[in-house]
Amino acid sequence: MQKTVQKRTLKTRARLIEAAEDVTERNGYQVLRVEDVVQAAGVAKGTFFAHFRDKDALMEMLIGERLVACFDQVEQGPVPRTAPEIADALQPIHAFMTSERYVFDLIIRYSGATAITEIGPIARCFERYVRLVADWLETAKVRKDISPDLLAEGVQAFAIQSMSLKFCALHEAESFSDRLEIYLDAWLTPAT
Repeated sequence: MQKTVQKRTLKTRARLIEAAEDVTERNGYQVLRVEDVVQAAGVAKGTFFAHFRDKDALMEMLIGERLVACFDQVEQGPVPRTAPEIADALQPIHAFMTSERYVFDLIIRYSGATAITEIGPIARCFERYVRLVADWLETAKVRKDISPDLLAEGVQAFAIQSMSLKFCALHEAESFSDRLEIYLDAWLTPAT
């Protein structure tokens, strides 16, 4: 009997996730409402909350999965050797993170541990970002007077700053990629 209940629970959760993915694919993340998800999944609203504590918990999972897919894609590419190549290689990750203001805001909100005992998928991606870039920097044509780990943390910080300014009306004249390249060139270029 328990296996039947568990199977049904897993199927219901999968239906909710599939419905949420369909809704976000059509309309974006920002406009997703719990009501749309339960209607598309054909379940009661209470059923949604039996599976997710709130809309943000669902979004953390969906956005976290997309981020993981972006990282997987980037890791399959060639190893970049210069600051412009690094900025270009990270483009799929940055493009998704800035695809919507809501996506960026949620990513920043969940960038640290979501609870004392649990680190969510988005927070793990921030750590993965630093590891990935630090590995690239080991052999890249960049300054060597600072450790690759610290350089990678700087790359991430400059990327976040560039993303933040993308959503700022005062700084919209310069593109995200142009701004990031300027930062990375200044941060990673060896002193002459």
